[in-house]
Amino acid sequence: MNWTVPRSVAGALGVCIALCSSACSVPLGPGYRIVKESCEVHFVSRQSAQLRIRADYTLQNVGNSDLQFVDVALPGERDFGRVDLRVEVGGRETAPVNIPGENPEPNSLRIPLASSWTRKQSLELAVEYTFAAPANSGSRVTLDESDFHLDSRGWFPEFQPAKGLLATYPNPPPVMEYTVRVPANFLVLAGGAPNGRKKDGGEIEYRFDLRAGKSTPYIVAGRYVVSAPESRARSAIFWTTQPLKGDPAQAADRIATAWQTLGTDFGPPDQSVGKNIAVPHIVESAGLRGRLAGDPGPAAAAFPGGAIVNSEALALGTGSDQFVQIVTHALARNWFGEVIYPSPQAAMGMGEGLPEYAAILIDEARDGPDARRRSVAGYLQRYDESLAGVEETPLAGVTAADPVAQRRIALAKAPLFFVALEDTCGQAPMQKGIANLVARMRGREVGYADLRSALEETSNRNLAGMFRVWLNQKGIPGDFRTRYQGSAVGEVAEVAEK
Repeated sequence: MNWTVPRSVAGALGVCIALCSSACSVPLGPGYRIVKESCEVHFVSRQSAQLRIRADYTLQNVGNSDLQFVDVALPGERDFGRVDLRVEVGGRETAPVNIPGENPEPNSLRIPLASSWTRKQSLELAVEYTFAAPANSGSRVTLDESDFHLDSRGWFPEFQPAKGLLATYPNPPPVMEYTVRVPANFLVLAGGAPNGRKKDGGEIEYRFDLRAGKSTPYIVAGRYVVSAPESRARSAIFWTTQPLKGDPAQAADRIATAWQTLGTDFGPPDQSVGKNIAVPHIVESAGLRGRLAGDPGPAAAAFPGGAIVNSEALALGTGSDQFVQIVTHALARNWFGEVIYPSPQAAMGMGEGLPEYAAILIDEARDGPDARRRSVAGYLQRYDESLAGVEETPLAGVTAADPVAQRRIALAKAPLFFVALEDTCGQAPMQKGIANLVARMRGREVGYADLRSALEETSNRNLAGMFRVWLNQKGIPGDFRTRYQGSAVGEVAEVAEK
């Protein structure tokens, strides 16, 4: 299911080469394409819950040379709880091997071929594995006895380019078929166009079609009670394991308004949402944990049709401001984590900062400028508290693999960076620039250079100084603190160029 592959310089070059190759009768380098693809996800709950996944492919060698192997990236063994890997080539089981080299990609394996895969020849390949007890029960996967969710990335095989000069990523087929097999009393939301269902004993098999570039393969399913406010066709819908306490109407309206505000400010969310999901769904998953090292307590995570929340979040009460705030922050990640993919270097500054900044805009649109100032003051306080006994790493140097203490600092500083950018660019140019970035880079990897280019285009400002100060230096610029706190505590040595 090669629908979202890493976008790097090599990947961008590969796209250009692919375009050139399509106009030439002779391929420029080694490569292959995915002619046919299907996938089955089967939820099994006996002694413990499991997800059994099988993906079948027909591949065709469309390059300029024979191939001896196929490289594929798989879900992480620890994060997804991947076990029982099985690979078939031409109907015969084949043992994958580690990819040679000093720094192989994590969770990537090589599938050796018994004989050379000649040009224009087709190849039948199948990959099976099981998810059981994921160690990272968070935004990408949750799995419990009565529910599960799979995000739009990471849980399916991703084929890698053939090795050699001018090799390209394999193109997916126009349409991929996949099925979700669950107990008959489960509710299911999934990406793509519904293509029927079939009951088999105590299970139902749901069928979906995914169109390349227009759909993402997310799945949310479980044994749920539906709560939808009466006479509110455009309000949010709740799927919970137990009936909600109290009337969720007010929270449903506020969440739906946040969803609409995000769409107005930054363009439509994932393209696969349209026909399947007209309003955001708020879905309970008891196994969901916080973003930082599985933090306990209230948590929410995005999926293209809404947000996953844990039981601790629901315990706050759907009518509480804290619950709505948690959900609103998660919804923002549909635009800045699902539609565009921050690069590893920008995972904290953009991947965390953009959704938090969007949540500030939602609060401001609902409650006025005072809400913005309260939000900024809250992030400044959180930033100062996170510095206790910790040496800060500049924002541009923090990645998702860094220690929790460094990521806490970055989580507080990143949204302030975007507030500072808006103060310089103006709100309308800022929102237009981000909307342009989302539209142009949909489904692709983005970094700080992409963000700066988009904002300089709409604001006609040189933002080099701001990016340098906020991303490469420690502390909070003194002029920013003065603006929002009336003091210059924690001032950095250099101020941004206006």
